[in-house]
Amino acid sequence: MRSLSIGSTRLSRSDKTPPRRIFASSTPVMDPASKGLGSDSRVSTVVDVDLGNRSYPIYIGSGLLNEPDLLQRHVVGKRVLVVTNTTVAPLYLEKVTEALTFGNPNVSVESVILPDGERYKNMETLMKVFDKAIETRLDRRCTFVALGGGVIGDMCGFAAASFLRGVSFIQIPTTLMAQVDSSVGGKTGINHPLGKNLIGAFYQPQCVLIDTDTLNTLPDRELASGIAEVVKYGLIRDAEFFEWQEKNIQALLTRDPSALAYAIKRSCENKAEAIENGFGYGQWLHGEAVAAGTVMAVDMSYRLGWIDHSIADRVLRILQQANLPTAPPEIMTVDKFKSIMAVDKKVADGLLRLILLKGPLGSCVFTGDYDKKALDETLRAFCKS
Repeated sequence: MRSLSIGSTRLSRSDKTPPRRIFASSTPVMDPASKGLGSDSRVSTVVDVDLGNRSYPIYIGSGLLNEPDLLQRHVVGKRVLVVTNTTVAPLYLEKVTEALTFGNPNVSVESVILPDGERYKNMETLMKVFDKAIETRLDRRCTFVALGGGVIGDMCGFAAASFLRGVSFIQIPTTLMAQVDSSVGGKTGINHPLGKNLIGAFYQPQCVLIDTDTLNTLPDRELASGIAEVVKYGLIRDAEFFEWQEKNIQALLTRDPSALAYAIKRSCENKAEAIENGFGYGQWLHGEAVAAGTVMAVDMSYRLGWIDHSIADRVLRILQQANLPTAPPEIMTVDKFKSIMAVDKKVADGLLRLILLKGPLGSCVFTGDYDKKALDETLRAFCKS
């Protein structure tokens, strides 16, 4: 297995203050004393997210759920609430509970198992987390642990931000989408019937622990959904990374550990969401919506004359190789798409700002200054009248 060089990247912050550096070290971090779990235990990559007093590490590597010290060093207090779902709980809840309590009998762990699916990312389901926390009399010196995909991460983070006006929490993302999209940025929240992620808060975790072995139980469709987000990141921010993806797409699809670890590391900067609300919660995965939205954004960028046609061809090719959708569902109409865009979080002062490509591969703009005719032409090309 060849080694992969690790560089540094930047974090885009929502408060518009100058971005800080995020340093990624490729030096293995040994687990002191190993706590009896073997002398070869290590973290392959650590990304230190520098946010002042809200800084935290992202650990990326194989077998990290077998490293109790990594979790325990970030637990605040002696009471832990693990928030997970019906799919992930049978796979990893026991292992995480053991890691939290190994050699430390003073720590008590409660758990709440939520139904699995985007359609449950709502206030009613969120209340189950609060119910469990209140029933077990958790106090401010407790830690919530999000064990699952993006829905669990968003809901657990929002619950942690809200319970007793804020308690500590740890992210253990188990899907590629969650690993590359929610590691940095602190986005938490729930959906409203009129829009996705409209109720929430920015709230940073104590740490993010990414065990790449959890991807071995991930369905192929979910893996492809995460790859779509990886492709988008390379496309709008990092031409070299996109070119690496073109050469290594099969390694990602076959879950090569080194390729996945590299892709996760390079993608840990939080990325703006593609428009996906109207595709219907539970019908399309987040990454599938991202893929279709990316193709539409590329099409519009080409119509504006901002990119070369060859870039559009390359984007289409790599998404097709990953068996991802390259157009919205057939039921999507122009009017419906416009109504979705009207309540998107990127609307400010009545103006929709879009992420579009401009210039060479890897360059993008976040702008409301574009010819609306190009937007209309793209919508008509991809949606019914």
